[in-house]
Amino acid sequence: MPYLPSFIAPTRHLSAESALQQVHEIYDQQIAHLRDAMQRFVAGETLPGHVRACYPFVRIHTETVSRSKQNPDIAHLAYGFVAGPGRYETTLTRPDLYHAYYLDQFRLLLQNHGVELEVGTSNQPIPVHFSFSEHDHVEGQMSLERRQLMRDVFDLPDLAAMDDGIANGTWTPQPGEAQPLSLFTAPRVDYSLHRLRHYTGTSPRAFQNFVLFTNYQFYIDEFVRLGHEEMKNPESEYIAFIEPGNVVTRRVGLAAEPGDELGAPPPRLPQMPAYHLVRADHSGITMVNIGVGPANAKNITDHIAVLRPHAWIMLGHCAGLRNSQQLGDYVLAHGYVREDHVLDEELPLWVPIPALAEIQLALEAAVSDVTQVSGPDLKRFMRTGTVASTDNRNWELLPDNQPQRRFSQSRAVALDMESATIAANGFRFRVPYGTLLCVSDKPLHGEIKLPGMANHFYRERVDQHLRIGIRALEILRAEGMASLHSRKLRSFAEVAFQ
Repeated sequence: MPYLPSFIAPTRHLSAESALQQVHEIYDQQIAHLRDAMQRFVAGETLPGHVRACYPFVRIHTETVSRSKQNPDIAHLAYGFVAGPGRYETTLTRPDLYHAYYLDQFRLLLQNHGVELEVGTSNQPIPVHFSFSEHDHVEGQMSLERRQLMRDVFDLPDLAAMDDGIANGTWTPQPGEAQPLSLFTAPRVDYSLHRLRHYTGTSPRAFQNFVLFTNYQFYIDEFVRLGHEEMKNPESEYIAFIEPGNVVTRRVGLAAEPGDELGAPPPRLPQMPAYHLVRADHSGITMVNIGVGPANAKNITDHIAVLRPHAWIMLGHCAGLRNSQQLGDYVLAHGYVREDHVLDEELPLWVPIPALAEIQLALEAAVSDVTQVSGPDLKRFMRTGTVASTDNRNWELLPDNQPQRRFSQSRAVALDMESATIAANGFRFRVPYGTLLCVSDKPLHGEIKLPGMANHFYRERVDQHLRIGIRALEILRAEGMASLHSRKLRSFAEVAFQ
């Protein structure tokens, strides 16, 4: 027999604030039930049945394809409304983390459709692993035998509830099932939040709405230096710099906040360490060293996508494929050849991954701002063209020059191992994306990096390249979110949540 918390009946709301308050109440009650039961289980107590708690849901019903008389402030948005008549719902999690995001989505639904929001307790169980607070490690106190009993007493993660069918466009409803409001179910979100802590060494709460990816530690070293510089500036727009282990440096003049004291440098860096220049409204900059390869690139973007960032940009090194390129030149990707293969099952190769004008213009403007070069002169050291990404680091050694022939036929001007993956996953998850690479070698023309040359190259280019990426994100932030989250990334019958 299930051991459940007290039932909270569904409620209807014409206020986004009251609907979200009800989400908080249900979620907090369900999580408290799981945590209490877990503590009793760890203490050796026999519980009165199979422990179950469930996620809250939000639901709307609409009987018309038309939208309410539109507020001119939201009429131009590409999200915030459902595709047509019917019942739409989604499960929700971590309202403490997603409070501002949920509030925006609820307000848009109410304004666009003029119907009530229904909030209640779903039938989707919360896996007990997702109920632990960030610094809880109670399971480590149990014996092996006791841990094996957990499966009988608690709900464990169910991978069937965590697939990306909605985002991939392959989800089909069962008879009588509601249409989705969000790309991600609550279990899928929780899964990624836990993975982010593991891979990046920082709390999901630290992540900002603009993200830079790199494949070299040199960029991270420079970002850390710039981050600490900002914290010494009392006029900085950034209020904190957070490093792996949740080590927080507050801007000079700002007091420490509760929880800062829990941060500690890890004994070794995580697989894909993240660093965060924090703004009070979360519109700061996160930078992640994804390491080398498309598998890492897919892995980290799969998880960061649930945070619904406003943009992500790849800054890294590439092989220049044209004789006219010089080491240190930039490549602004306007198309991608996908030989990475990690997304072939989720996003067919026949799907084009277009360049996004807003990102392209911001990157080009940033190059001009930082280098103080404009107009046709930019072409001396920045080329716009197709970037090919491969999963074979030693593609040059394959027989018969087959990769070279394909890259030539595609008109590719640069080659790396991550950019197409990051762009494709941005397309898949409706996260605006862009790529600015720096030519670090020219293997087709006999110019390979030697240690001394590489060190000189890194000193000369890394600082400038990073400042260009930061400047591009600042430009995008100043232009506002409405133009970024445009219809170009949305499908025929899109979910309402951004």
